[in-house]
Amino acid sequence: MPRAYRLLTLLGVAWLLAACGQPAPWRQESYVFGTRVELAISGVPEAQARAAGNRVLQEFDRLHRTYHAWQPSELSALNDAITAGRSHKVTAEFAGYIREAQGIAASGEHLFDPGIGRLVALWGFHTDDIQPRLPDPAAVTALLAQLPSIADLRLDGNQVSSRNKSVALDFGGYLKGVALDRAAASLKQDGVGNALINIGGNVMALGTRDAAGTPWRIGIQHPRPQAVGGAPLATLELKDGEAIGTSGDYHRYFAIADRRYCHLLDPRSGFPAQESQAVTVLIAPGPGTGMRSDALSKPIFIAGKEWRDMARKLGAEAVLRVGADGTLSATPAMKDRVKIEVPDLKLEVSQ
Repeated sequence: MPRAYRLLTLLGVAWLLAACGQPAPWRQESYVFGTRVELAISGVPEAQARAAGNRVLQEFDRLHRTYHAWQPSELSALNDAITAGRSHKVTAEFAGYIREAQGIAASGEHLFDPGIGRLVALWGFHTDDIQPRLPDPAAVTALLAQLPSIADLRLDGNQVSSRNKSVALDFGGYLKGVALDRAAASLKQDGVGNALINIGGNVMALGTRDAAGTPWRIGIQHPRPQAVGGAPLATLELKDGEAIGTSGDYHRYFAIADRRYCHLLDPRSGFPAQESQAVTVLIAPGPGTGMRSDALSKPIFIAGKEWRDMARKLGAEAVLRVGADGTLSATPAMKDRVKIEVPDLKLEVSQ
């Protein structure tokens, strides 16, 4: 099975730092949410950076364990209750996430819907060891006929119920963004004003990279890196409080007979979306910036050829998209921010 490639971040950091003579940021790496996590902190003593970074990683681990979709967790306990037709009391935090995710799903016409966990499981993506195996078409059809959706969940305070027993939550396309926001708040509380947080390609910047005010610079991976010798698709500089997120068919997928089946499922067909290779969104600073960078790229990716209309509907002004045929498109706001790094690759601007 092909390996999943990930967004490359901190591109060029080492030589840029050497050029300006500034001390290198303190860095820490871990593996949470089933992906690589990177922290880079500058402008504070190493002991302070280490303590602040450790608190961030502890919170990431807590979120991962609390809302795991296929291992015992608070989220899986709710899913078990829904299957049994019982209401279930959740924490105030969990209830808040459900309400927020319901709003995000509705704004994107439910093309991204955290309530289709059973469909994700049918495709074999509820595992760390993805196998190249197609689901039973009859099982997919039967599940779609039940119309599972996070919209089916009803909240009475912290009590959650659903009349639709086919609903199962999966926060996989939402929680990494929430974690970015939590990390930013935690770092600021610990007196850190300059940091770069990367959770498997969902990246948020705080402040700048050094005392000279050099912006954090990141790279966006080409969805077919082997075709360009591993070079990044594009680079850009992140401003204070901005976040960027990429959804691609190269993160979690399997291939059969040269056809790629990725984890980004279209709730309308029950099958993986096929019209996009990658979608990157850049989100301006504000409430829920990290969460939006994670969640908004999904419905835009799944919308396929209608991606521009979906981006407008979601209020996503800066979007970069690689179509199924490899064509590169961007909104005007994104064109002004990115530098395309692949020679002779034409960028089409979609108004």
